[in-house]
Amino acid sequence: MNWATLAAIYFIIWWTVLFAVLPWGARSQHDSGEVVEGSEPGAPSLPRLRRKVMWTTVVATVVFGLFYASYATNLITVDRLAGLMGLPKLSD
Repeated sequence: MNWATLAAIYFIIWWTVLFAVLPWGARSQHDSGEVVEGSEPGAPSLPRLRRKVMWTTVVATVVFGLFYASYATNLITVDRLAGLMGLPKLSD
């Protein structure tokens, strides 16, 4: 697998993990009792985006490492995935 494919896979994993990490520790302005006039009460009072980007990078790197290790050791192959989905194997 070339580096561009690996970078694209990492980017997709990172972006997916970001949406999973965004709600971590989020408190709305309504919950904290500090609603800024003219804003949505459900908006986060303190988003902590730098911390969330850091956690996203850590989690995405671990997930990508697991993916790459399973790919490099042939733990996951296209034939095995096809068999799990009930499709005919490609090597037949």
